[in-house]
Amino acid sequence: MERSILLAVTTMSMGMLLIPLGDTAGKLMTSSGIAPFFVAWTRYLIGLVVLLPFAMHKDAVRLLSNWRIWLRSSIQVVTITTILTALQTEPIANVFAAFFLGPTVSYILSVTLLKEQASAMRIILLAIGLGGVMLVVKPGFGMTTGLAWAAFSGCCYGMFLTASRWVSPLGKPVHLLITQLFIGALLLTPLGLLNLPPITPTLSGLVVWSAIASMLGNLLLVFAYARAGASVLAPFVYVQLVGATAYGWLVFDNWPDGLSALGLVVIFVSGFATLFLRKSKPRTL
Repeated sequence: MERSILLAVTTMSMGMLLIPLGDTAGKLMTSSGIAPFFVAWTRYLIGLVVLLPFAMHKDAVRLLSNWRIWLRSSIQVVTITTILTALQTEPIANVFAAFFLGPTVSYILSVTLLKEQASAMRIILLAIGLGGVMLVVKPGFGMTTGLAWAAFSGCCYGMFLTASRWVSPLGKPVHLLITQLFIGALLLTPLGLLNLPPITPTLSGLVVWSAIASMLGNLLLVFAYARAGASVLAPFVYVQLVGATAYGWLVFDNWPDGLSALGLVVIFVSGFATLFLRKSKPRTL
């Protein structure tokens, strides 16, 4: 395996552990009555404030004139607000089960739109990984409103993953992330202010936790997609489920049973096996 692929996979995995950490804080807030729009808005706003001194550059401003940057960021805004809406009423494991429609959507879009090389073995491994997800979650998939929101969020996330690869040649990762945070904060400001709750020390801590974990996770994701194709990295999105399972145990006192542990092994094996597959050769639109 090429060194650049190994670096991309490692970076992606670290980012995927941080993103559900932010969503764990989000669930703690939304399940206690805090509006998802407020949680999403503060996530973008705090991330923007933290990163701005390090990423303010004319190249970042230039990126804001590109419609693809706005499209990608808008997709992520919808992704975040809908998964937070799902977490309001559904267990985190069930939400992530439906959310993991994302890798499949990302793979299909990467092959059809970005013209990345399709691989029968990668498709098989992706299907095996999805089977592992089902073993972990065992949701039953009674289509409640919360699960419907999670499934829609997963589809949006798949589009966002492919769009991240699509826009990666446009600028440096840190500049792409700062535009993402700026656009998200801008779009969500009216709804965030309309749903402003009473500010307490506990809420402030959760807001900062959610925002910093999400910002770092997305920064690592952007770095990863600058080094490898979306079809290569798609299986490693499953690392989010591993993180969600661990955080569910630590925060919500939920520990996986035997089938869930088997599912985690299946996910790791299917993801690790992709490291030995030939790197795809993406072409832009």
